[in-house]
Amino acid sequence: MKILVIIPCYNEEENIERVVENLETAVRGQELPGEVDYLIVNDCSTDASAKICRERGFRFVSQPVNLGIGGTVQTGYLYAVCNGYDIAVQMDGDGQHDPRYLANVVWPVARGELDMCIGSRFITREGFQTSFMRRLGINILSILLKILCGARVLDTTSGFRATNRQLTAYFAQVYAQDYPEPEAIISAVLSGFRVGEAPVVMAERMGGTSSISAFKSVFYMVKVSLSLIVFRLTNIRKKGARA
Repeated sequence: MKILVIIPCYNEEENIERVVENLETAVRGQELPGEVDYLIVNDCSTDASAKICRERGFRFVSQPVNLGIGGTVQTGYLYAVCNGYDIAVQMDGDGQHDPRYLANVVWPVARGELDMCIGSRFITREGFQTSFMRRLGINILSILLKILCGARVLDTTSGFRATNRQLTAYFAQVYAQDYPEPEAIISAVLSGFRVGEAPVVMAERMGGTSSISAFKSVFYMVKVSLSLIVFRLTNIRKKGARA
């Protein structure tokens, strides 16, 4: 199998070098179902991220305009489709996702058990568990997703996830642009794809500053909750119209 690790990057000059080095080291120490490539998608970083990628010879593309996390990840999915990858893995560029757990999220997809496997820090509850406010928001989103589409996902905002060829192609065409992780779950489930989780351990951001503060965590939870409800209602109307 051909496996592509998509690494979204926005102002990660303090992290991107170690992220790639850790990935390359981790891949050599794991049993995986195929060869692993990576692609850094630089979302118009204003720091030295692109310069570092260029000087180190990393495999990367730079977008002509800033598209945000959704558009950045979707660029990676498009690349995976165009280059015939069987599995696409999203892994953040800030170092929080430990590539030593790559096999955990890849194998359920490779074996055909899931169409999307999400790396969850809340199954074994080891490693960095994020702040109280974020955990509260994640729990609320988990309950909401269960109500809206029947999917039980504990780590709803985890960006460490693997998709098979079919779901990768779907996301290359249909992907939420603003805080997309929870919306990708409901979109996939309502479209008939199988979504599940596997245990992983995450770390704190290696360097730089997260764009989501405590206040923004509350705003994020409210905004995404409303977005999920609207998405579900829109989906019901579409099904009714087709019927």
